[in-house]
Amino acid sequence: MKWRNCYLDLLLIPLAFIFTITYHGWLWHKIRNRPMTTTVGRNAAARRLWVIAMMKDNDKKNILAVQTLRNAIMGATLMATTSILISCGLAAIISSTYNIKKPLNDSVYGGHGEFMMALKYTALLVIFLFSFICHTLAIRLVNQVNFLINIPQDNAFLITQQYVTELLEKGLILNTVGNRLFYAALPLLLWISGPVLVFLFSATMIPILYNLDIVYESGKGGKMELMGETTYDVDYNITCVKTETVH
Repeated sequence: MKWRNCYLDLLLIPLAFIFTITYHGWLWHKIRNRPMTTTVGRNAAARRLWVIAMMKDNDKKNILAVQTLRNAIMGATLMATTSILISCGLAAIISSTYNIKKPLNDSVYGGHGEFMMALKYTALLVIFLFSFICHTLAIRLVNQVNFLINIPQDNAFLITQQYVTELLEKGLILNTVGNRLFYAALPLLLWISGPVLVFLFSATMIPILYNLDIVYESGKGGKMELMGETTYDVDYNITCVKTETVH
């Protein structure tokens, strides 16, 4: 293989990965230190309150709990199915001997030798398989919550609210990781047409994800202590009420 044809791949593809990894590392730090300024942290806190409400009034809200969890399972199932279908297609391409492995024409920027094309398809296959694994594990955990959340309060000493909450959080975190792996694999699909599109797609996705992950609020400054977490300074439009700490 002529390595001089791959200089764009060696430059732009690592940069695209660095953008994505750096952003998610920053987001993880933000969630750990100021969770209420992120949609991930706020949704996690809301889910904890939701589990408590469902288990306290289980006789009236058991159907609502099951339907809500079913919707989460259906979303994870859709993503898992999509990931495994794409993985099967990529595996078929890798194992084939047809010219489909090759780019449409020789005008594609970057390397397009046999080794480079195999590397592109293999990288895509690995990411989509990991996405599939995360979604299937999420389905398993949320299915367990589907049963445990309807435990009568007379037997609450067997299954506590904290245990159900942690189980639900693990499942939905795995679902989020699976989704982010799926998003990371989408730019790599364009790698077949050259590394330039991968770099541009990855750079474009960062501000889009930022606007989806960060909560914007303005108004009077306030403080909130939620679910036993550290008190964080957050701007609110309404007065925040101190919620009961769950142990």
